[in-house]
Amino acid sequence: MYFTPPLARLIEEFQKFPGVGPKSAQRMAFFVLNMSTQDVANLSRVLVDAKDKVKHCSNCFHLSANDPCEICTNDKRDIKTICVVADSRDVISLEKTLEYRGSYHVLNGLISPLEGRGPEQLRVRELLQRTGSQEPKEIILAINPTIEGDATVLYLSSLLKPLSIKITRIAFGLPVGSDLEFADEVTLTRALEGRREV
Repeated sequence: MYFTPPLARLIEEFQKFPGVGPKSAQRMAFFVLNMSTQDVANLSRVLVDAKDKVKHCSNCFHLSANDPCEICTNDKRDIKTICVVADSRDVISLEKTLEYRGSYHVLNGLISPLEGRGPEQLRVRELLQRTGSQEPKEIILAINPTIEGDATVLYLSSLLKPLSIKITRIAFGLPVGSDLEFADEVTLTRALEGRREV
């Protein structure tokens, strides 16, 4: 199918988004072309603004326009409990439960040898530094129950156990192979409540 070059490039860019195939990319491209020039300009400004301003918090590595982030600077949070997650989407999912009031540590991925990602590509060193300075009472591993997640949990628990810190993993109220971001609040609340020591 022939598309004029500017439209073809727009479709190609939309196809770079996760889960967006050729048909969805075409629908999105035609939707943008039907938007007003002002709405397209606003969209482009919002994209550039988000890319320029949203960075990783230097303490927990959650995405935020502030450094340290809003969670790290909240004095009502319990810094003696650290919930370790794979990425910022998991922080948002857990925050929606309104149950967890501790701090977070975002690994920015999971161990995945097939994708060439080992512990050195994750924020593991920073987690160990935090445990030394914050002296937490508990570290909750809120990691997806996948092959990569289990490998990451095994690796982290081997590093953290000698530090005499209580290490727990959220309960498997989540279906095996699913992601935290797709779980509902009730399931996540039960998973947090039913966490167990590793």
